[in-house]
Amino acid sequence: MPTSAAEVVFDKATKLYPGRPEPAVDDLSLTVPAGEICVLVGPSGSGKTTALKLVNRLIYLTEGEIRIDGTKIYDLDVTELRRSIGYVIQQVGLFPHMTVEANVGTVPRLLGWPKQRIRERSAELLELVGLDPAQDGARYPAQLSGGQQQRVGLARALAANPPLMLMDEPFGAIDPIVRARLQDEFLRLQQELRKTVLFVTHDIDEAIKIGDRIAIFRQGGKLAQYDTPEAILRRPIDDFVAEFVGADRALKALALRTLGELELGPPRDGPRATKDTTLRDALALLIDEHADIVAVTDADGAVVGSVTRDDLLQ
Repeated sequence: MPTSAAEVVFDKATKLYPGRPEPAVDDLSLTVPAGEICVLVGPSGSGKTTALKLVNRLIYLTEGEIRIDGTKIYDLDVTELRRSIGYVIQQVGLFPHMTVEANVGTVPRLLGWPKQRIRERSAELLELVGLDPAQDGARYPAQLSGGQQQRVGLARALAANPPLMLMDEPFGAIDPIVRARLQDEFLRLQQELRKTVLFVTHDIDEAIKIGDRIAIFRQGGKLAQYDTPEAILRRPIDDFVAEFVGADRALKALALRTLGELELGPPRDGPRATKDTTLRDALALLIDEHADIVAVTDADGAVVGSVTRDDLLQ
């Protein structure tokens, strides 16, 4: 298995369970390019978590195949396969009797890394996810908040530098404010690490925020649409997808672009917003301030241009 990001291909992947009239996953074909986040989303029971677990063979395929960088997953030793994939779940699954540092070092320890290297890697990753290696590393999971435990789970999944990460509703049981912070932290890490990620959620807003690509599943494990968030919001393939992403999909599409991506008009007075403000947030600012023009600023707070309400809605 490679140590960089890996391409993942589902090729007519199907999972049938005895006694069930329809497949859990039905003839799934899609490609996740190396270094991208693919979010699997759909109604409850649509097969998204089953599809995720097929990749690391926690659930076995009935038909078709899955390939990681061109290698069929059933051509790999199952232990080697699982140790080369980072896995993050909603309930974290930290070992309660082990310190945070020891939890992060679980897979490197199984791989036989030297103790000093494991300690250094654990400290590096705890710092990367916003925890204090000296203070938090010596604690036990029960001494951490839910958000902190999720950060440890993410650090543990990254410990052996896997080419692929599977994330099953990792932020689902956390309050909205902490959840938003963890999403932002995860996206910051992804900018730095560029892993291939399969990410399951039931929340279309999370899918739009997190995903480079979104796979929307129908009941019966069928793929309804697979595309970029912007393409899905602007061109839903049918009524099911349109209803699933919501009647406010035009507003959601505005959240995918920032003021810095627009051609700015000359500097003018108005409520101020930085270049990295989303078009949706800029529109909300105009409505809140009863204004028609946003003054766009750079990182130093200097006004560098302006955007009108009409510009935002084009």
